[in-house]
Amino acid sequence: MKIDLTETNSSKINAAMVQARRDIGTPAVGMVLTLVIVTDEENAYDALKSANDASHEHPSRIVVVIKRASRSPRSRRDARLDAEVRVGADAGSGETVVLRLHGELVDHAQSVVLPLLLPDAPVVVWWPDGAPTDLAGDPLGALGQRRITDTYSCENPVGTLGSRAGAYAPGDTDLSWTRITPWRSMLAAALDQQSLSVVSATVEGEADNPSCELLAMWLADRLQVPVRRTLSAGPGLTAVRLATKDGDIVLNRADGGLATLCMPGQPDRNVALKRRDTAELLAEELRRLDPDNTYEASLKYGVSQLAAASPKPEAEAEAPAKAEAAPAAKPAAKPAKKPAAK
Repeated sequence: MKIDLTETNSSKINAAMVQARRDIGTPAVGMVLTLVIVTDEENAYDALKSANDASHEHPSRIVVVIKRASRSPRSRRDARLDAEVRVGADAGSGETVVLRLHGELVDHAQSVVLPLLLPDAPVVVWWPDGAPTDLAGDPLGALGQRRITDTYSCENPVGTLGSRAGAYAPGDTDLSWTRITPWRSMLAAALDQQSLSVVSATVEGEADNPSCELLAMWLADRLQVPVRRTLSAGPGLTAVRLATKDGDIVLNRADGGLATLCMPGQPDRNVALKRRDTAELLAEELRRLDPDNTYEASLKYGVSQLAAASPKPEAEAEAPAKAEAAPAAKPAAKPAKKPAAK
């Protein structure tokens, strides 16, 4: 069921949701949280679809905030709120409110959203794209216990990681971090099986993929060893190599679906490590509402520190040694009867 409201306010939107639930015969509210999505018209459809899919695991009230750009000075002065209320089959396992803010109301989105939050329920704010640098300092971000971004959608993903680290507040998280949860679990399980001392590590993946940097920083922070970041054609993160004195532990995923785990003294085995869609990533983040201390430690390790601690490739390391071992070349004989140029 859908209800369109033009030039409305928060009070009328709440009344429309109550009436809609009564009309479809479900007056009881069984939602566990409020998910606020801050996006634009271009990304609103995909974000709402992912949120609706995730709501089957986490029934929630979804509030989509779309800030409409005003093209003329007069329209920028005129504040207007349009809304669309969805309940029942059109809203996943909860209910959805799509808000379109016009004019000066764009700068006061929190005053519109606040009356629509579920009482005594946690609030999660998600920016699919265009997230502010200071998430907790943003007026909408201040409403949430958890704040979700996706650095992968930024123009400069790796550079944005540094900005996120500088402005980090408990409750911040990133879907680029969520993407490497299976990798972290697999690598931790591999190290638990064998008591091997890791001396260095290599993370391989496509360029401008912040998940690769986050995984490398996690390994460097937890293992306290040099970690080198190398590039591949992708898709996404393709391989991790942990060097030990007894041999390398290698987790290789070349096709984005099935990975191969190689461990010293054991036969190679295939493990499922498929790339997950946004709905699965969002559902995972909604399972926990407490601060992620491991993400904080990895993020604050720093990309610059990762680059400084990265070991040189073997070819570069061997070159100086070969140069020192080689005998000094004899100077070339000077030509006879040819004066030096003045």
